This record gives sequence, structure tokens and C-alpha cells, in this order.
Amino acid sequence: MENRGQKRTEDVDELPADKRPCSSLEFRPSSSNSSPQTPMSTAHESQDGDMDTSSSTSGSLRSEGGEGEKESVYGSCDSDNGVHDYYRHRIGNDQSKFKKMLSSLSEEVDESGQLALLTELCELLSFCSDSSLSSLMVDSFSPILVRLSRHESNPDIMLLAIRALTYLCDVNSRSSGFLVRHDAVPVLCQRLMTMEFLDVAEQCLQALEKISREQPLACLQSGAIMAVLRYIDFFSTSVQRVALSTVFNICKKLSPESPALFMDAVPILCNLLQYEDRQLVESVASCLIKIGDQVRRSPDLLDEMCKPGLVQHTLHHIGLNSRTTLSQPTYIGLVGLLVKLAAGSTVAFRTLFELNISNTCKDILSSYDLSHKVQSTLTVDGHHNRIHEVLKLLNELLPTNSPEQDSQQKSEKEDFLFSHPDILKKFGVDLLPTLIQVVNSGMNLFMCYGCLSIINKLVHWTTSDGLHRLLQTANFSSFLAGMFTRKDHHVILLALQIVDAIMLKLPHVYLNSFIKEGVPYSLYVLFSPDKDLKGSPVFDGIGVENDSALKPASRGVHRCPCFAFDICQSSKSPENGTCKLEKDTVQILAKRIWISYFETESVNPEKGVTDVLQKLRTLSTALTVLVNESQEEATSSKLEEDFFDLLHQIMSELKEEDYISTFEFVESGLIKSLVDYLSNGRHIGQEVTHAADHFCTMGKRFEVFGQLLMSCTDPASEKSLILALIQRLQNALSSVENFPVIPSHAYRTRNYYATVPSGHCTPYPCLKVQFVREKEENCLRDYADDIVNVDPFVPLEEIEGYLLPRVRNDKTVNSTLRSEDSKLKDSTCSPSPSDSSTPRAKSADDIAPMVDVDELQVYTRLRQFKLEVKPNVLSSPTNISSSAQKVMDAVEDSVDQEGHNPLQQEASTSTDSEDTPASLQLYLEGQELNCKLTLYQSILKQQTGTEHDSMSIATLWSRVYKITYGRHATTERIHCKRSHDEFTLSLLCEKTFSQYTPYFCRMFLSNAEAEELGPSYDVISLLKSLEGINRLRFHLMSRETTRVFAEGRTDDLNKLNSAICEVHQNEFVNKKLTEKLEQQMRNPIAASVGAMPAWCTLLMNWCPFLFGFEARCKYFHIAALGRLPNHTQSTSHGNNGGGSSGRHQNPRKKILVHRNKILESAAHMMELHSRQKVVLEVEYSEEVGTGLGPTLEFYTLVCHEFQRSGLGMWRDDCLVSLFGLFPRPWSPSSSSTVHSEVIKKFTLLGHIVAKAIQDGRLLDLPFAKAFYKLILGKELSLYDIQSFDPALGRALLEFQAVVERKQYLKSHCEDSSRDVDVLLRNTKIEDMCLDFSLPGYPDYVLASGLDSKMVNLHNLEEYVALMVDATTKSGIARQVEAFKSGFDQVFPIRHLKVFTEEELERLLCGEHVIWNSDELLDHIKFDHGYTISSPPIANLLEIMKEFDLKQQRAFLQFVTGAPRLPTGGLASLSPNLTIVRKHCSKGIDDDLPSVMTCANYLKLPPYSSKEVMREKLLYAITEGQGSFHLS
Repeated sequence: MENRGQKRTEDVDELPADKRPCSSLEFRPSSSNSSPQTPMSTAHESQDGDMDTSSSTSGSLRSEGGEGEKESVYGSCDSDNGVHDYYRHRIGNDQSKFKKMLSSLSEEVDESGQLALLTELCELLSFCSDSSLSSLMVDSFSPILVRLSRHESNPDIMLLAIRALTYLCDVNSRSSGFLVRHDAVPVLCQRLMTMEFLDVAEQCLQALEKISREQPLACLQSGAIMAVLRYIDFFSTSVQRVALSTVFNICKKLSPESPALFMDAVPILCNLLQYEDRQLVESVASCLIKIGDQVRRSPDLLDEMCKPGLVQHTLHHIGLNSRTTLSQPTYIGLVGLLVKLAAGSTVAFRTLFELNISNTCKDILSSYDLSHKVQSTLTVDGHHNRIHEVLKLLNELLPTNSPEQDSQQKSEKEDFLFSHPDILKKFGVDLLPTLIQVVNSGMNLFMCYGCLSIINKLVHWTTSDGLHRLLQTANFSSFLAGMFTRKDHHVILLALQIVDAIMLKLPHVYLNSFIKEGVPYSLYVLFSPDKDLKGSPVFDGIGVENDSALKPASRGVHRCPCFAFDICQSSKSPENGTCKLEKDTVQILAKRIWISYFETESVNPEKGVTDVLQKLRTLSTALTVLVNESQEEATSSKLEEDFFDLLHQIMSELKEEDYISTFEFVESGLIKSLVDYLSNGRHIGQEVTHAADHFCTMGKRFEVFGQLLMSCTDPASEKSLILALIQRLQNALSSVENFPVIPSHAYRTRNYYATVPSGHCTPYPCLKVQFVREKEENCLRDYADDIVNVDPFVPLEEIEGYLLPRVRNDKTVNSTLRSEDSKLKDSTCSPSPSDSSTPRAKSADDIAPMVDVDELQVYTRLRQFKLEVKPNVLSSPTNISSSAQKVMDAVEDSVDQEGHNPLQQEASTSTDSEDTPASLQLYLEGQELNCKLTLYQSILKQQTGTEHDSMSIATLWSRVYKITYGRHATTERIHCKRSHDEFTLSLLCEKTFSQYTPYFCRMFLSNAEAEELGPSYDVISLLKSLEGINRLRFHLMSRETTRVFAEGRTDDLNKLNSAICEVHQNEFVNKKLTEKLEQQMRNPIAASVGAMPAWCTLLMNWCPFLFGFEARCKYFHIAALGRLPNHTQSTSHGNNGGGSSGRHQNPRKKILVHRNKILESAAHMMELHSRQKVVLEVEYSEEVGTGLGPTLEFYTLVCHEFQRSGLGMWRDDCLVSLFGLFPRPWSPSSSSTVHSEVIKKFTLLGHIVAKAIQDGRLLDLPFAKAFYKLILGKELSLYDIQSFDPALGRALLEFQAVVERKQYLKSHCEDSSRDVDVLLRNTKIEDMCLDFSLPGYPDYVLASGLDSKMVNLHNLEEYVALMVDATTKSGIARQVEAFKSGFDQVFPIRHLKVFTEEELERLLCGEHVIWNSDELLDHIKFDHGYTISSPPIANLLEIMKEFDLKQQRAFLQFVTGAPRLPTGGLASLSPNLTIVRKHCSKGIDDDLPSVMTCANYLKLPPYSSKEVMREKLLYAITEGQGSFHLS
């Protein structure tokens, strides 16, 4: 073989991709480009919209010609005619040239003449248009060029002739057919097989790649696959990609008649799977997947495919440790290839077991749990497909009793399993716990069925002894008991088969275990559904759906699980999707198992219970009796002791890990008893006669219960008591909840128009509704229109608001329509249910004039409570905030002046006229509708609540719904207004007990909301209490320490700072509910939270901690922004697979800013665009960079500007606060210009923060945790001050302890008038010389008109209250309100409440921990001249590992434009961080690294040593900041 060294003139675009300079032009495909057309899209073929042309140090590419092209669109008609004339003239010219060349090439000319003609022809073909060359002309050129391609004596003629063939395919789409007819493909294959000249061979590959796109079968029959692959190792990477693209094109049309034409290529393809180039491996894998699909029915050919090590190489690539990151479709295709091999090849079957396939599958299945955590790089959509394929593979590895399988092959597989019990044992040990974990995580029906099918086969094939050891690795009885709550025939039948097999092999071992977990009781319910088991929360969820599962599956509905894992899809399978199960199969099997193993008196669910269950029921009854006694008589110290002793006994019982089963825990009634204890026996909707005492008792019990849980923790135990209780409750919740998941509905994608309520277009279909007046309703008139289109995802109260003025009597129509028009003007197009919730609470000064009747009674009770409360009862006078006092004073004045309440008079007069109803009540099919729900949710609630029939749900778009309307029974809204008790609870807790227990104000729900949750309500309520205890652990333990100090049992106040063990927030996440929410959000119609079942919104608003952080992020984006996050639309297996690419994306707007006027530019930008749903992109004045990088840098610079000293915004007023940024207190009476500017800056800060969240930008703002609490609408208390000012917070806590000790001593002193003396650390309060000014802010006077200006023991309590108020309330109220006001102009800040303070910081600022060693290898791509094994890459990774935090931030700022990574770290960076080789114009050690921030590209020269690279890189990242220019 000879490598010809002559240099040819080529365009830049024709150079191999790895030999071209890296620029933004690489992302622009070209028809004449020599890079291969790969079957899978790469990272550069579909970039995020943020990726414009920008770079730091290297700059961006922006040609002036591009601007000219934009302007030419607006040229005159004369210029257009001139252009057309020019092209007509050029086409005519080209045609005449082609004719002349054709004539010359047809004649006999010498080699030099042929060479000149071919050169001219190639040049003309490269620039001509498709109109210049007719098909007749192509047909005439083809035989001549094919003949010249055979020219043996002159390789240059061969080269140019083949190049002309390549260009012909580009110019004319029919050229491939003509070339095939004239035998061009055999000629090209011959040139490749002989391989005399490298450049000729490369050109042959280019030509074949073009021809194979249109004529794959002809290429196959000519042996092109082997010709292309024979010498593939001699080519560069870019040429290898072209070759593999050719093979893939051919593999699309493989012929089963000649397998030898492609089977000979399998060994070469298997060898290529070991290469490191991702695009190359993608193409090879795609080829093998196509070949495997073609021969899947031939065991011999499948065996042949396995011989070159295909199974080994494939396992390497699907493993989590693979260095080659494949796209999601390729990855799933490789797993599918293994499925086909395992199904049809005994060789593959044996090899997979010998290569420990169970360990690989375990790793893949285990990673599913990470899909609910942001650290994972696997999104749920793509991962579901992957899990499905892995379950298919595992099902194939365990033979079944199916008669359709080849008997000989089946016998060989069975013999292998029988002869290798150790392999089968390891298979089970690896997979059984993982399969159980996957099912418990909330997988959908098909995944659950697949896992149970594997477990069923595993139990069948394992011997009795092996099965006993295997099942000990997991709590199998509890797992099986949970399966009976699934309302599907297929799942329940598999669970029954597993129970039957276990009882057949191990009857005595598992009898008691099954009884303890309630398995026999579940069987009893299955075959006796009419038996009443006294409303058991467990048994309520057991049963099977109606016969809908046995009906043929309608179009657009998922197929039956019977066929979900059917590999063969034989002709015997019914095409209509009819279920294979016969009617009553489940009932018959359940009854047989019951009679065979459990039909005894001791396990009769109506009579017998276990000893443990009986003991727990006794404790539950005792706690209920005590709660009832406490309601009948005043709580005494003796009763409190009894409560404490009984709670301690209950916690001691629950502490035993394996002693109590989930079934016994739920059935005992302990959960409800504990909830009744915490709520003081308050039932939902029940009137509270003595609200003050009631809620005071609730707060005290909350503290006692929390202190008990934290004090009972055994230091030697690995698991705390509170954690043990949380885990029991999570198991109980997964067992009793039965929230429906509504499947996707098929509908045509187009624009729809919703007449009701606001007349707007929607991307989803509307519901057809006919509004009908109630028969006996005389005060309303008929609705004018017959059938109207209604937006299905807006709350019913908006529909009622549209309907009410149109059905009222004439005398009220005009005024009402005017108010309706005003409402429509301010409303959004398609609001979610959360959009209609009550607006954020107004300031205390604005509340009094708006008090209604119920609120007036509350304020009166609050005032009475304030006068009656004793100093030693949980609270102190500081508990009632100044804002609450203002409210009571205002109400008192309004009542006392006239002797009556004008608000009551106004409320009574509003109900006088019955002819003018204030509201309507809507009914659907006779059922009253809840105005908080959407119409879509109301329909789903009725249908899923009655039938569980997916067929009726799938047809909901075509039906016409008749909604009846009538007057509301009273002017008070039953469902849409908070109940009296709920408002009382909220007010008292927020205003009275906010110092200590602000959490339980939202612990309980109203009647209607609790009914939505069913038997899950008590479990979730208790979980919410525990979550509050965990979150307020410092508050509770500080209260306990203060109480002990007050009672004189200790003088050590250092415990106020003691560390408290916390439970990680992930422990409160319920995997099953998280997966259900994920499934619901994957529904294409979920563009609004109103498109989800009502339980999703209810739980998200009440207990968001039940859902994983990533799921809440998606929910937040849907609720607040109307779309899913952008990063979920990536298609990379290593990044984020799947996603919903059809989601709406906001338009983009470029803004010009000035570096020397960052805040002014930001203010101007927000003034113009904060209310617009546009993605803002920044371009700096006098710089050329634009796109993602400059925009991220702009937000970073704005953040730094907000942290400058001298702004008057933050405490300590320093650049970087050690404890985070918290607002500086300003006196409420301050009206200085400086304070006005501070307010404006906080408003701008709210704009910036909201816009950054909306656009997905990161901020570098270290807010204090307490400020995040204020953003989330939570009130701060004395115990929060220590988080942002430890010295002040600790001092105030000690002062409060002194106050309570003084109160305790006075209450126990016989002479109450006698003064007591309390010292703080052996010092009198008077000796501290404190005055009533805010420390650090002498101009801030806490109070005026005091008798004494100095603080002493008598006014210390007032001093503490004023300090807390100035620091956390009134002193910062205007700043916080300004921030929220600015935020609300972008989107409602209330949507952030689904996050905790720590999570909100991650969402806003990204990750604190930037990267570790493993992440660098897993989430960095190497391309364009670099692979993972390149020496410069090894040096770079070592340098990056050695970076400290400051250097890491500088590196990220240099490469991405932001100093922090997004939530999820490097895995979530989009596009992925990519390292490419920079071709240096000088020496390799002379150039600096450069970047493309828009694509997260680092262009790294191949430096000679690690030391040189470190020096150049550090110089670039420190000195290369602050500008964007061309490179």
C-alpha cells in the first residue's frame, strides 16, 4: 500500500472534523461536508438555543456578511429581478459547459487532457445548482466517470473521476440510481479492496456513503460492507465515521436471503466497539442492532454473532462504568440486542450468566432510584425505556412454561440452570432486593408486572433451601402484602402465584410471616369482596378493578401487560390486545390458596389478630381515652405525666425494627391516635369552642412530642427514634395510598380556542360544555349559548366568574359585566389551580379595614386570649407580635365607637336580596363541584372514583358535558374560602406562637381536602408533624433548655448552642408518590398543574416534602412557568434522556448592556422586560460576544454589584458575609433618601432573582438561610437570628432564658409582689449598660417614651421582643416587601413554597460542591483530536482535581460564564463540558487556552508538559475574564 503525499487543494469544509479549527461554524451542517451522516444525532447537531457565538479570551465568530444577508431580505423588486436574471444566466452557462465537457470526455484524449477536464468538471460540480444538471446529463456522465474510475495507470484520474461521482450525488438526487445501473458500486468496492492509494480509498468511501443513502440494497449485493470495513483501521477517525455511516445506511435494508453479505462484517464491527470515539461506537452499535434484528429468528446466526465477543463488548457499553457515553436510543438498542440474543441463542444465554449479567443489571436497576435526585444524570423518561429493556432481558434469562418457545432450546437453558445452582443463586441474591426496590419506588403497571414476573420465575427455579436463604435478603412478606393493594389483575395474579409457590416449598417457614403482614387477610378480601372488615385502611385498598382490564385495548391505550414482555410476538398473539387472563382467575386462585394454607380460626380476619397487633391496639385505645379525658376536663400535671409515660411506651414499642410489621402498625390505629393527640382530638370540620386553649394545647403537645422523639435517641443505635418512625410511616403510606395516575390521552396537536372563561387559544383540546339552569331556579336566567368550548385546566371559580354575570337578572348584568371585564383583563390565559389561590398576605397595617365577620370573632378571641394567658404557659407576652396587636386595636376601635360592628351590618345587608346571588354552585351529573378544582380534574375525579375505566377517560374529549348551575346556598363559599377553624388556627399560630411552634398552623386540612386523601390522611398528617419537628429541632431543644434553666435545674446556658442530630430531608421523600407524580408530569398534556389529578396539587401545597427535589423542580416549572425545564429535553444517555421536546419555549431577546454601568443596565432591562415571558440574552457594548456565556457573566456581575459595601442593603455591609446576606434593619419611621434607594434596589433584586429563575440562569448571591425563609413566606422568630448573627442570637436567647426564670420564680413565690433577682453568667442585667437602641445601628431607636432608657430585669422582656421585631419583622418589612413586589412582577413568588430554604439556594445559585474525581471522567466529553486516553487530557484532569475552590470557581467562570454549576453538578451542565484540541499557529507552548462559553467548549493546546499546561491554564482563567472577543 502506498500513501501518496501529493497535496490537493480542498475547501476548509472538506477537511476531517478532527483537523479543522474549532469554531461555531462546526455546528452548521453542509451538504458538501465530508463528515459522516451518523444515525444518531450528536451533541453538536442539536444545540440549545442559548448557544450563540461567544467566547472568553478566544471570543466569538460573527461575520459582517451575516448582517448583510439579513438586510438583503428587504431589497427592492428590481434587485430581486436582477438576481433571478443572474441565476438564469449562470444555469445556462453551466449547462453549456457540461455539454462541452461531456463531448470532450467521450472522445479519445490523452491523460493530461482527461486530467484537466476532470479537474474542471469537479470545480463546476462543486459550485453548480441542481437546476444546472439534468437527469439525462447525469445518465450520460455516469458511464464515462465509472470507466475513468477504473483507470489503472494514472491514480490522479481515478481520484478526480471518483470525486466527480461524489459531487454528482450531491447535485442530483437521482444520480445514485444511474451510477448503480452503470456498475459504479462494484468499481468503488474494487478500489477499496485493493487499497493502493489512501486518498483514492478515502474518496471511494465518500462516494459510497452518498450512494448508500439512496441505494442500500445495491451496495449490499455488491459486497460494499466488507469493502468498506476491510482496511478501516488505516483511516483517520473522521474517515472511519464516513465508512461506518455507509455501513449503517446499508444495514437499514438488509436482505434475509443472503446473510453472508453482512454476517462476515460482525467480527470487524465487534472489534470497532472497543474504540473510544463516541460517534464511531454509536454507528457500530447501530449496525449491530440492525443485524441482530434481521437474524433474530435464526438461532444459528445468533450463535455466530456471539462468537467474536459481541456479548462481552455489549455488556461493557451498557455498564455504568463505561467511558463511552451513548445516546439513549443506542443504549436501549444495545440492551434490546442482548434480549434477542438471550431469547434465540443458547451461546448468548450461557455467556451472559458466565459474565455475571445479574450484577450489571442490578447496577442499572439500582440507578433508577437516583432518577428522583438531582445528582443523577438519568431522566425518568429515557430511564423508563431502559428499565423496560433490562426487565425484558432478565425475563428471557429465566425460561418459562410457554409452549411457543422452541422445546430443544428451552431444554438446554433449563439444563444449564439445573447444573449451575451457584449461578442461579447469585442471580437471585443480586437481583431480588433490587427488583423489590424498583417496584416499591412506584413504577407503573408494566414495570411492576415485569419485576414480579422475574421474581415469580426466580421463586419457581430456586430449590427450597436456596429459596429460604434468598428470601432472607429482603422483607419479602411485607413486599408481597403491598402488591395486593394494586388494583390490576395481572399484578395480583403474579403475587398470588408467588405466594402459592413459597407456601408449596416453605409452608412452615413463611406461614407466620405472611400472617403478620396480613397476606391471608388480603386473600380473604379478594375472594370475598362483599365482606365488611370495619373500614380497615389496608383492606380498603385491596381488590381488583372492574372487567375493564379484560376488554380489548382501545386505540392509543397501552397494550395489555400480558404482551409487554413478549419477545416473540407470535402470530398466535391476539392483535386486538385482548387480555390472556380469564375472568375470575384471581378470585379462584386466591380462594384455593386460602383453603390450602390459611383456613384456620386463628387467621380469620373477622376474629383473630396477632399478639403484637392486639398490644398495639391496646396502646392506641389508651391514648385515645386520654385524649378524650383531656377534652372533658382541664389538663392537669397528672394527665400530662400519663400522656408522657404512654407516649414513651408507644415509642419504645415502635423502636424495635423487626418486631412490628407494616400491616400491624397500620391496623393498630396508633397513627390515628397520635394524630388525635397532636390535634387535641380535633376532628376535621369540628367547631372549636375554646380556640385559645385548644391551640395552646396543640402547641405544647407538639413540643412535648418533638422533645420526646429527640431525647429518646440511643447514641449507640445507628437509627434514631424519629428516623425509625419516619420509615414506618413511609412504608404505611406506600401501603395504604391509592392515588390514581391518569394515562396519556391521544389528541391532535393543533391550536384550539377556548371561549370560556377568557376567550384564548390553547395548545391542548377544550371540553365541550352545555350550561343548564336548575329546574326550580327562578332567580337566574338561561345561558344564551348552547354548547361552548371550555378551557379544561382553569379553576371552576373562573368558569363561575364567567358564567355568573351572564345568567343574572337584567338589573345586575351591566355592573357585573364591567367587573368581569376588569377581571379578564388581569387574568392569565391558562392559569393553574395554584394561580387562583389567595394572594400573599398584606401587611398588618392593611388588614384591619378588610376584616370580615369570622375574622372579627377570631380577633376578639385573640384579644381575650392575650388577657387570660398565663406567663408560664408555653408563651410569653412577646409571643403576640406588634402586627397582631395593631389588628386587635383596630377592631376594638371599630366595635367600641358605635357599639356595633359595621362589618357585620354590611355582611348582613349583603344577604338581604335573594334575587342577586353573589355566587353560583355548579353540578356535574348531580354531583356538586369543588371550585378549587379544574373542570378536567372534576371529570377525572368522577370517572376514576366510580369505574377506574381507562376507556372512558380516553374518550373524555369527544363528550359533551352538561353542567347545571344554581344559586349558592349562602353567600359564604363552602369550599373556596378557608374555614373558620382553619383561619383561627392560622392566625393564632402565626401571630401568637410564632416564636416557638409556627409549624402546626397548616398541619390539618379541611373536610373536602381530607376526603381527597382518604386513608392516607392520618399517615401524611403524622409525617408532616415529624417533618416539622425535624425542621424546628433547634427551636424545640432551645425551648427545652430554656425551660430547664427557668426551673433552676441547671445554670448552664451553653446547651443553647449544642449540636442536634438531624434527619436528612430525603428520608421524608416517598418514592412511590414521587414516581406517580413523575408519571403524571410525563403526560404530554401536563402543560398546567390543572391537567393533573387533584391529589398532586393538594399534596404539593400541603406536604411538598413527600416528593423528590427533581420532581418538585419540574412541578414548579409547570406551575410557575408553564413548561418543563429546558435541560430535560436533551437526548444524551449520559446527560438527560428523553424529555418532552414539544414543550413551549419562550422567545429570546438580546439586550445591550454596559460593563461600567451594570446595575443601571440591569434596572433598565428589568423595567422593559421583567413582565414579558422572553429569555433575555446579553451583549456587551463594544464587544462581539453574545449568547449564554455573556448572559451568565452579566448575572454574576450584577450579583457582585449587589454585594458592594455602602449600599445599605445588608447587615454588616461587607462584601462577603460569613453567615450570608440578610437585610439591614431600617427604622419603620425612616423616610430618608438612602432608605428609598435601598427599597428600589430590593425591588430590582426581586426582578433579577425571579428573571434568573425563569430563564434558568445561575446567581452568585450568598443569601442567609433566614432570608430564604422570608422569600418563602415564613415568619422568623427569636431562634432564627442565630443563623445570620450568632452573637446577637445567642445573647437574645440567654436574655429570654433569664426572663422565663424570673417569671417562674415569681409564680412560685408566696409574695408575688416581691422582686426576684436573676443573674446572667453572674452578672446583673443593669450592669450590662444596654439601652433601647438596636446594636450596631445607634440611629435605630427601638421604642420611644419609655420610663427608663436603660435595660434592666423588669423591662428585659420588652427589650427582647423589640429586638426580635426590629431584626426580623418591622425593621426589614419594607425591604422584604419590595423584594417580593419586584419578584411578583415576573411570576408569583408563592410558587417557590414547594422548596425548602436549602433547596431554594440550590435552585437559585447551583451547587456548593463543584466536582470530584469521578464526575470529571463521567461528565466531560473529549472531541476533535482528543480522547480520554490522550496525554494532554490526563494532565488536564489531574490539574482540575488539584484545583482549590477559588480556582474551580475561576475555571467555571472562564469556561461557562458562571462561577457555579447548576443543580446536579457537572452532570446537569448543558451542553456538556467538552475539551477539544486547539491547533496552534505558533509553538504548542506559546498559545493560551480559549473557550466557547455558548457551548461550554475548552480549546486546549497539546502542551508539552503538565507544568506548562497548569501555568497557561491558570493565567487564562485569571486574566482572561471580563471581555468577549473574536479568537
